[in-house]
Amino acid sequence: SNMAASSGRVVRSLLRGCCGCYSVIAPSARTTITRQNLAFPVLARLVYTTSTLQRRNIAAEGPEKYTDEFIKKQIEEFNIGKRHLANMMGEDPETFTQEDIDRSISYLFPSGLFEKKARPLMKHPDDIFPKQRAVQWGKDGRPFHFLFYTGKQSYYSLMHDTYGKFLEIEKYQDRMRAKGLFSEVTKEVTLADSRWLSKEELEEILVEPISDHDYTRFVQLLERILAQPYCSIEEEYIHKFRRQLEVQSKKQKIEPLQYDTDGIAFSMGEGRRKTATATTVVRDNGLGKISINGVDYLQYFPVLQDREQLMFPLQFLGRLGRHDLQCTVTGGGRSAQAGALRLAISRALLSFVEESEVETMRQAGLLTSDPRVKERKKPGQEGARKKFTWKKR
Repeated sequence: SNMAASSGRVVRSLLRGCCGCYSVIAPSARTTITRQNLAFPVLARLVYTTSTLQRRNIAAEGPEKYTDEFIKKQIEEFNIGKRHLANMMGEDPETFTQEDIDRSISYLFPSGLFEKKARPLMKHPDDIFPKQRAVQWGKDGRPFHFLFYTGKQSYYSLMHDTYGKFLEIEKYQDRMRAKGLFSEVTKEVTLADSRWLSKEELEEILVEPISDHDYTRFVQLLERILAQPYCSIEEEYIHKFRRQLEVQSKKQKIEPLQYDTDGIAFSMGEGRRKTATATTVVRDNGLGKISINGVDYLQYFPVLQDREQLMFPLQFLGRLGRHDLQCTVTGGGRSAQAGALRLAISRALLSFVEESEVETMRQAGLLTSDPRVKERKKPGQEGARKKFTWKKR
C-alpha cells in the first residue's frame, strides 16, 4: 500500500507539471476524464506527438474546408474594402465594378512581375475560394446518392439524366408514328453564336474532376439528342450546356451616313494592304460608276483577278449598280491596291447595310485586314527562304 501511495504521488506531481491539463484513466470506472487537480491516485500514460506527425494528420484530412460562416465573413470584408477603394479613387461605391477594382489595384500597386498570379489582386471570395461539395452522407454513414461509390456521382448522375431525356424523345417519336403524325421536317434547335461548355466549365458545375474521355462521351450524347427529329422538345435542357459567343461584329465601328448639298447619302471608308493605302467614297442612288484616281476601274486594273477583288463586296451584298464609287489609292502594287480598295469599300458599305448583314460580312472576311507582308531577305541566303546553291568544291 505504501508503494502504491508513493507511486500515486509521483504520477500526480508529474501530471501537475505538464501544462496543468491532462488526460487520465480511472481503473475502477474505465473512463477517460480531464481535470486539473486529482484527489485520488490514478494510472496515466503520456502520448508525445511530433510536429511532423501532426502535419501528416492534417494532410490526411484532405483539402481545407471553408465553412459558410468563413465565406460570409470574407464577403463582408470584401464589400468593406471595395467601398474604401472606391472612395480612394473618387468613384461611386454602388457602381464600382470588378473592372474598376482591377484598374485601381494596378494603379495603386504597380507591379512588373511576369506571372499575373503573383501580382496584387482583389477578387470576390467566390472567385478565389473553390466551390465545395455538400456532405454526401448522413449521420448513420450511409451515402445519400445511389451513385456515390462510382467515385464520380455528379458526372454519372448527369449522364443518367441526359440519357433519360434521349429516351423521352424516342418515346415521343414512337407515339407520333403510332398516330401517323410523324414528320422529319420539324423545328430545329438554334445553336448559332453558341458553343458547348468546355471541360473546365463542366467540372466547375459538377464540382468534381472528369477525364477528357468522359467529357467527349457527354458531348456526343448531347449531339445524339440533337440528331433526333423532335429534339426541340428538350431545347431548354440542351441550352443549359451551351455558352453564348460574343458577336465580333458589335465591336465594329460604323460611321453614320452623311449627306451632300443635293441630299444624296454617302459614306467613307479606309483600307490598307501591305504598303498600299486606299480611301473610298460610296454614294447612294448611283449608276454603278467606279473611278480610281480619276481613271475608270477597267483601265486601272487590266487584270481580271484585281477587278474581282474590287467588286466582291458589292456582289456579296447584292448592291451592284446601286452605288457610285470614288476611290483614291497610293503605294504598293496593283494586287495590294486591289486588296486595300476591297477593305475600304467594305467599311464604307457598313453605313448602308442592316445590323444583321454586318456579322455576315465579317464571317465572309470582308472586314478583316490582311496582315501578310513580304518576308525580308535573310543574311547568308539568296532570298527570304531560298538558299545559295551548295557546291562541294
